[in-house]
Amino acid sequence: MLYHTYELTHAVMAPLRVQSDNVQFVFQSGLNPLAYTPGGRMVAAGCELFESVTRRYGKPEWGIDEIEIDGKAVSVLPEEAFATPFCDLVHFVREGHLSQDPKVLIVAPMSGHYATLLRGTVHAMLPEHDLYVTDWRDARMVPLSEGMFDLDDFVDTVIRFLRFLGPETHVVAVCQPSVPVLAAAAVMAEAGDHCQPASLTLIAGPIDTRRSPTAVNEHAQSKSIRWFKRNVITRVPYPHAGAFRRVYPGFVQLSGFLAMNPDRHMDAHLDYFQHLVEGDRDSAEQHQTFYDEYMSVMDLPAEFFLQTIKSVFKDHELATGRMLHRGRSVDCAAISKTVLMTVEGEKDDICGLGQTGAAHALCVNVPDDNRLHYVQPGVGHYGVFNGKRWRTEIQPRIRDMIRRTEAKRRLGLVADRAARRRVA
Repeated sequence: MLYHTYELTHAVMAPLRVQSDNVQFVFQSGLNPLAYTPGGRMVAAGCELFESVTRRYGKPEWGIDEIEIDGKAVSVLPEEAFATPFCDLVHFVREGHLSQDPKVLIVAPMSGHYATLLRGTVHAMLPEHDLYVTDWRDARMVPLSEGMFDLDDFVDTVIRFLRFLGPETHVVAVCQPSVPVLAAAAVMAEAGDHCQPASLTLIAGPIDTRRSPTAVNEHAQSKSIRWFKRNVITRVPYPHAGAFRRVYPGFVQLSGFLAMNPDRHMDAHLDYFQHLVEGDRDSAEQHQTFYDEYMSVMDLPAEFFLQTIKSVFKDHELATGRMLHRGRSVDCAAISKTVLMTVEGEKDDICGLGQTGAAHALCVNVPDDNRLHYVQPGVGHYGVFNGKRWRTEIQPRIRDMIRRTEAKRRLGLVADRAARRRVA
């Protein structure tokens, strides 16, 4: 019923949207004297606000066509490097830079929003890194014939991409994927896989949600798995490509995001209305750019969502050493060659302080000089991977860690060659 209610709501809104568009056209027309009056501007602004909040948002474009490297403009082309039924591996190809730069895989959250939410993350990393990003597909567009996708499959996908990219790949996991990415690194380390990450950066991820629990964590704890199955899981209706697949709809998750901070979103839309009335298009466009991304959501496979709730937020399986992957124990102590960095935001109300840093207590065999932990003052969840503080304070620290790791690797290779010559 969730999907049918959602579609019915959009159907009811359709004629109202047409009427609103017509009224907006009239009150923004230069031929209408009322368009120059305060009342006319308020009517036009109200119609524009109505259009914004009732729009059906699709998947945004990356919109990264050009970056600056060493003071020169360089064209960028996102290309599909590898594809699976549930995820595309996107390579951001920089014209003329075929790459001595470190290879970096950014694992985007599979938590409702599209990977383009990390546009700012990607843009800051691109000038100095050969960058790949996981672009998760909307589950309602994946045919049921492709099978299920759960937390084990997420771990397998990360391992598959790392093997495709080859040795000495640096991994950055943003938020939700911190758990499966750390698990993937542990599985690869235990197997002695030569493609295990050179470095692993976990940003605002729920490694141990028992630490500084937030409203999100408490909500997951307060409801049973049966409650989640009954209240937020539904089947994709026909004629979507993923018809009859059980999903956690993106619009349900979005309503949860909005409900967490209703006053903040209400104030933001009131400010947007005021900017439109005043003719402040720059401020209005900044608001719309943010909400174009924020309101664009995708469905998650039900089995992945439910397993994540149980394993990560209710049973804390990775944090307590009880997580299994394909029936085998996930042992983070196996990680010893990968440099580990964790990043948290001081004011993060999604992933509380200490939850990401808990990874260090699990990875006991990572040498002390190969581990870093950084808390960014004054930022919330979104600011840890986007915005000014990300660009000027967080990303440079990750870049420097990657450069130091690369330098150590080169020194190690030189030492190995010298040792082999001495033996010979």
